[in-house]
Amino acid sequence: YQDKEEVVLWMNTVGPYHNRQETYKYFSLPFCVGSKKSISHYHETLGEALQGVELEFSGLDIKFKDDVMTATYCEIDLDKEKRDAFVYAIKNHYWYQMYIDDLPIWGIVGEADENGEDYYLWTYKKLEIGFNGNRIVDVNLTSEGKVKLVPNTKIQMSYSVKWKKSDVKFEDRFDKYLDPSFFQHRIHWFSIFNSFMMVIFLVGLVSMILMRTLRKDYARYSKEEEMDDMDRDLGDEYGWKQVHGDVFRPSSHPLIFSSLIGSGCQIFAVSLIVIIVAMIEDLYTERGSMLSTAIFVYAATSPVNGYFGGSLYARQGGRRWIKQMFIGAFLIPAMVCGTAFFINFIAIYYHASRAIPFGTMVAVCCICFFVILPLNLVGTILGRNLSGQPNFPCRVNAVPRPIPEKKWFMEPAVIVCLGGILPFGSIFIEMYFIFTSFWAYKIYYVYGFMMLVLVILCIVTVCVTIVCTYFLLNAEDYRWQWTSFLSAASTAIYVYMYSFYYYFFKTKMYGLFQTSFYFGYMAVFSTALGIMCGAIGYMGTSAFVRKIYTNVKID
Repeated sequence: YQDKEEVVLWMNTVGPYHNRQETYKYFSLPFCVGSKKSISHYHETLGEALQGVELEFSGLDIKFKDDVMTATYCEIDLDKEKRDAFVYAIKNHYWYQMYIDDLPIWGIVGEADENGEDYYLWTYKKLEIGFNGNRIVDVNLTSEGKVKLVPNTKIQMSYSVKWKKSDVKFEDRFDKYLDPSFFQHRIHWFSIFNSFMMVIFLVGLVSMILMRTLRKDYARYSKEEEMDDMDRDLGDEYGWKQVHGDVFRPSSHPLIFSSLIGSGCQIFAVSLIVIIVAMIEDLYTERGSMLSTAIFVYAATSPVNGYFGGSLYARQGGRRWIKQMFIGAFLIPAMVCGTAFFINFIAIYYHASRAIPFGTMVAVCCICFFVILPLNLVGTILGRNLSGQPNFPCRVNAVPRPIPEKKWFMEPAVIVCLGGILPFGSIFIEMYFIFTSFWAYKIYYVYGFMMLVLVILCIVTVCVTIVCTYFLLNAEDYRWQWTSFLSAASTAIYVYMYSFYYYFFKTKMYGLFQTSFYFGYMAVFSTALGIMCGAIGYMGTSAFVRKIYTNVKID
C-alpha cells in the first residue's frame, strides 16, 4: 500500500458460534452500512463460492497509516422487528467475520445480562492495525460501547482506527492464527509414534506368518509332487493350492468393481498431491484455496482413474468398456454433487450464504464433462492397451469348484467387518484433529503429520488385507477380490461411527441445517476414504496372490 491509499474492510458472514457452517450474509442482520459507496469490485474464486464466502463492503473509510479518531459511521432505527432480529442473534451467540487485506477478524454481535432479560449490542469497533513497511501484518478488533436494545430508539454505530508499527514479517502474519499447543500436543506425537509401532509390529507379523507358513506350504506341495499317484490319492490335499484354477476368475460385478478400484486409486493420488502441495505452500493463508486446489488436482488426475479402472476391467474380460468409463468418471463427482445438491435445498430454505449459486454449479458440471471425462477416456484407452491383457500365472478352470463349508469366522462377511478395525485404529487420533479444524475454529497446518498418517494407513491396510486373504484362500474360498476390497473399505464404517461420537460429545451443534451438513459431508468423506482404502488393499493383495501362485508348481 501507498500512504493514504484506501484499505477495504470487507464484511463476510455472521452466524451462530457453535454451528461453523451455518453462516449468513453480514447485512442479513439489520446492521447499517457506512457512508462511503464507491469501491473497486471484488472477484470471488470457485473455492470461495463453494464455501459460502460472501464479501460485502462495510462502507468504512480507512486509509493506510491514517488514524481515525472515534467517528460515527451510521445509525440504526431500532423498531420492534429489528430488535427481535438482534435479540435472536444475541441469544444464539452470533458472531461475524470481517477481512482487512485478507486477514480475518472476528467480533461478537452482542451479549445478554446474567438473567437473560436485557440484551446489549456492541456498537463501537476499535481497530488496531499493525504495519511493517508498506504491508499490513496484523489486525485486532476490540468491541466496545454496550448499548441496551430498546424498541423505537436510534443506535449510533461508531469506529476508530489506530495504526502502529509492527515487527511481524509479512510471510509470518498468519502465525498468530495457528494453534501449536493444540496441533503439536504431546498426544499428537505420541499417537503417531503409537501407529508407527503398530506398523512395524504388523509388517513383522505378516512377513513372519507368510514366510514361515508359505515355506511350509511350498514344502508340502513339492513333497506331494514327488509322491506317486497311489500316495497322492491317499494324501488329503488341502489349502490355497486347491483353488489355483479359480483364484483368477473374474470377480462378480466386474463393472462396478473396476470402477471402484479406479476411483480409489484416483482419490489416493489426489490426497497425496494435495498434502504435498499443502506442505510446500501455506494454503491456509488464502480463502478457499484448499478446495480450489483439490478440485483442480482431482480433475487433473482423472487419467489415473481411467488407467487402473479400464485395465482391470479389460483383464477381467469386460466388454462394455465405455459404460465402465462413464461409471468410473462420475462415481465420486455424482456422490459429492448429490450430497451438495440435497444440502443446498436446506441452505436456500435457511437463506444461508452456503447456498451454492447457480453459476458455480454450472462451472462444476462443466469441469466434470469437459475436463474429467475426456481425461478419463485417455486413461482408459491407455490402460486397456498397455495392461489390459490377462496374464495370470494359472489358467482359469471352465467350471468353478464348489466352496467347502468353513467355520463362521472364516466367512467373508466376518472378515470384512474385522478388517477395518486396525486401519481405523491407526488414524483415529488424526481424525480428531482434522474434524476439529473443519468443524471448529482451528486452522489445520500440520500436513507433515497428515502425510505420515496416510503412509501408515496404506501399510496397515495392505498388511491386514493380505492376512485376511491368506486365511480366506486357505479355507479354499476363492472370492478374494471383493473380500480384500471390502475388508479394507470397512474402515469407512468405523470412521462414520466415530463421527457420530464426535458430533454428540465434542461439538455443540444444533439445528437442521448444521446437522444435515455435518452428517451429509461426513458420509461423503467416509465413503471416499473407504473407496481409497479398498483400492489400496486390493492392489496390495492382488500383487500378493499373483506372487504366491507364480511360485507353486501346477500340472
